[in-house]
Amino acid sequence: MAERDPSNRSRKARGFGGADELVREIASLSALDARALRQKWRALFDADPSLYLGRSFMVQALAYRLQERAIGGLKPATLRILDRVVESQSKTAGERVPVRRASAGSVLIREWRGVSHRVTVLDHEVVYRGRRYRSLSEVARVITGAHWSGPLFFGLKRRGREAADG
Repeated sequence: MAERDPSNRSRKARGFGGADELVREIASLSALDARALRQKWRALFDADPSLYLGRSFMVQALAYRLQERAIGGLKPATLRILDRVVESQSKTAGERVPVRRASAGSVLIREWRGVSHRVTVLDHEVVYRGRRYRSLSEVARVITGAHWSGPLFFGLKRRGREAADG
């Protein structure tokens, strides 16, 4: 006895006969004018699209929604992770992150690959190993051999995930 594929049955129940039909429907989105895209949006999302959505974004979102309806959306575990991220972001949304600046006379020390690097900040430039540079980014480039944001490299600016520096 052949096994029945419940996901295939549910796809057909949602009105999608197969991959070819889905491909054709997604391809047809790019030919729609703005009014037709908005109507399609209403039909798929049960809400009016924002007036600020661009055409390209609408086509991509509609294509994703069609795929989601045909073959399923994100796994429950992924949805839980996203919910946690949103929750943690909403708790810190009102907090302001203070801007850190190095004033003239500040000495910045950064360890990079086991070597300690010391930079002195002047009014309009910085000094590193006795040589003057126009910016911290220039010094970071000399140290790493790659383009870096100087304030990020020297810890004056934060980003979500610190770079692995060795």
